[in-house]
Amino acid sequence: MSGSAFNAFKARVPIAWSPRLYITLVRGLPGTRRLHRRTLDAMRLRRCHRTVIHRTTPSLLGMLNQVKRLVAVETEEMHNARKQQEAEQRALRPPIVVSHSIPAASSSAAESAN
Repeated sequence: MSGSAFNAFKARVPIAWSPRLYITLVRGLPGTRRLHRRTLDAMRLRRCHRTVIHRTTPSLLGMLNQVKRLVAVETEEMHNARKQQEAEQRALRPPIVVSHSIPAASSSAAESAN
């Protein structure tokens, strides 16, 4: 898992304290302990690849420590940087313009050669 694109992205963004945390469930619930499922349910994480926003509190940090292998945690700055990068990749690129006409300078050189 250390070679994933998400971990590479996290390594590029400086980690700073944030009053809000963006928590994403990245692993499935089947096969997990009942205590972990109840913890994720308390954090309103019921489906994979869904993100919730929580305030940073000691109780939340304790819950995250319990289910840290199932979730990805981002600060507000990390989340905004990732969303901006995704938007840039999806943005429309300018069209390629191809002109098939002969430029004026080349046509005059071709006429003088004949």
